[in-house]
Amino acid sequence: MSDPATAPLAESALSKHIPIGVWALLFGRLLSTVGTVCQVVLLGKLVYDISGGSELALGFLGLAEFLPTAVLSPFTGSIADRFDRRRMLQLGLLGETAVGLALFAYARSDPSSTALAFVLAILFGVTRAVAWPPARALPMDLAPRGAVERVLALNAATWQIGAIIGPVAGGFLYDADPSWPFLFATVLFFLSALAVFLVPDANVERLQTSGISAALHDAVEGLKFIRRTPVLAGAISLDLFAVLFGGAVALLPAIADERLGTDAAGLGWLRAAGGIGAATTSIALAVRPVARHVGRVLLAVVAVFGIATIVLGTTRSFAVAFLAMLVLNAADSVSVFIRSTVVPLATPEAMRGRVLASENVFIGASNELGAFESGLAAAAFGLAPAIVLGGVATLAVVGLWWRFFPALSDIDRFEELRPDT
Repeated sequence: MSDPATAPLAESALSKHIPIGVWALLFGRLLSTVGTVCQVVLLGKLVYDISGGSELALGFLGLAEFLPTAVLSPFTGSIADRFDRRRMLQLGLLGETAVGLALFAYARSDPSSTALAFVLAILFGVTRAVAWPPARALPMDLAPRGAVERVLALNAATWQIGAIIGPVAGGFLYDADPSWPFLFATVLFFLSALAVFLVPDANVERLQTSGISAALHDAVEGLKFIRRTPVLAGAISLDLFAVLFGGAVALLPAIADERLGTDAAGLGWLRAAGGIGAATTSIALAVRPVARHVGRVLLAVVAVFGIATIVLGTTRSFAVAFLAMLVLNAADSVSVFIRSTVVPLATPEAMRGRVLASENVFIGASNELGAFESGLAAAAFGLAPAIVLGGVATLAVVGLWWRFFPALSDIDRFEELRPDT
């Protein structure tokens, strides 16, 4: 994440010039994140309202968003290693623009059925599967060597800042008209695609072979590389199982309505609370990245994530739920920063698209399948018990990973992970 020791590394990361093309990429990432989070949160609210308050519908919505990622990401990762990643990112963003416009038309029609919402969620998952591998690889491709940690932390911060702006703006827009959040997201996706024109070519080495069999081989190659690299296997699977069991965020429309008695604006602020905690933490990490005992810090913050999930499941106070979301996502932002730095640093440049695409399948599994699992659990056991059990399971995962992935817990400094050291 070979360079000098900790303090000099942090000073170098802060002082190193970041090119304008990187700032354009980060700005586009911010716009698309605001649009994505706004659309995902308010689509959940729309489906919840249309379905008459069904937690199970929220679970199936998560499954609809996950399936395209699971099927397509290994192949889109292979494509990201073969072609210009900037143009591939633009293609994905323009696809998101089209789906956002369709969602706007759907919400504008005063729908009584959720069927089309699920279809559009699947299509949005397809466009995200296209955009995600190049979006993950480009910051690492373009970052000056002395500023890698800073650029990756700023990239993570754009997501967290977007996670504040998106749901708050979307919540107020939804209360005015349920279709407006989707029009807002559509405009942001299009502007993000335009911003990519300012991003320079990273001049990375690209694979020359092509064809379906080659793409399948590349997808398997990425998975094999993760499996035979204990640090990657441990970091990615930790995120998979922790968020799979602790996926209470997908149930926020139900939590806001059933346990806290608030409206769409309140839902937006509740989701934004997580963004506030995460963005504050991410900005702090951009200034002072985690430098020592990286593996132990990762496991500790995932444990904090589990504890905060339990608090969220037991409270009926909006203030306590707000604080729980803040702490939960602050811990998650540290986890995301560490994992999103460990994975590209421990992966050779020529394989980065394939490995990051394979990682994206697991991330999608943890988030969207976590939403599905949470929806099923809430339907079976009740809303609060499902959330609490998820938090307890997350704590159990931390204990097991500490025991069975010593290569992960023993990471001290990021620079140990470079393939050339």
